[in-house]
Amino acid sequence: MRQFVVDELSKEEQDNLESYLKRTLKTGPMEGMFWLPVPDELLGEAQQGHEQCGPFFFGIELGRSRLIAEFLVRSQSNLHCSCISYSTPAQRQFLLGFLDRMLADEHIKA
Repeated sequence: MRQFVVDELSKEEQDNLESYLKRTLKTGPMEGMFWLPVPDELLGEAQQGHEQCGPFFFGIELGRSRLIAEFLVRSQSNLHCSCISYSTPAQRQFLLGFLDRMLADEHIKA
């Protein structure tokens, strides 16, 4: 899996990120899982024509002393479809921009 990982988070940093993610994103089905929606204007070729599979999102997982953001664009309604694919450069930049803002806003030094 292609992913962006921030590790060695202190307990305080982990708590700050959890608060930020809960305020900002929709929670996923498992504890510590959050969904970052991909804006419609950034949908890639793989997602075009698959509106019934949307919305599309990136998975962000906050675990003990680490944050993991997947570069896989997922479908909320379909687990096995060709529209699920690794991010385009524009989608990846959107995800990295979100992560950069979050880490800066929460003063994460890890």
